[in-house]
Amino acid sequence: MKKMRLFVLPVLALVFLSSCTSVRVLSDYDKNTNFSEYKTYAYYKTGIDKAQISDLDKKRILRAIDTEMASRGFVKSQDPDLLVSIFTKEREQVDVYNNNFGWGWGGFGWGWGWGNPWAWGPGWGWGGGFGPDVSTKTEGSLYIDLIDNKNKELVWQGRGVGTLNNTKNIDKKEQRIKEFVSEILQAYPPAIASN
Repeated sequence: MKKMRLFVLPVLALVFLSSCTSVRVLSDYDKNTNFSEYKTYAYYKTGIDKAQISDLDKKRILRAIDTEMASRGFVKSQDPDLLVSIFTKEREQVDVYNNNFGWGWGGFGWGWGWGNPWAWGPGWGWGGGFGPDVSTKTEGSLYIDLIDNKNKELVWQGRGVGTLNNTKNIDKKEQRIKEFVSEILQAYPPAIASN
């Protein structure tokens, strides 16, 4: 039983840590669209300009989209089949845990001592209390929209939701953005079941 507990704890920790870094993906599409007709793309500037993120992060996202689209055989074009747009949402997630416990030194005061029933001096001991422990993290959503350029209709939308690492390390930030884009675009093109 002890060996089982020693095995289960690291596995649970690994699952918890991996779930903190994952991107949850949702996608939706127009089922009447023939996605095999799309071969070229360009960015929908109006939509990109409205995205409420820094210009540097926009560049990172667009570079990651370029990489993913190229891996699917798409080519950038002045007369594209698809227009690509992005937008973002962000929210602060607050978690409250009621499980903190501690110990520490006491101060000076009156107490019971050996030889002198009431003595003045330092005290020590342990104590605990249960109170709230609050943590916050930023959860963000990145939407990638694919719009048919001929009729200007949305044909596919992917959304990635996950925690954003508020890091000053540019390499880690860029890697996280690539992860978001890659996970979202794994759902494109949609696997349409034939009847």
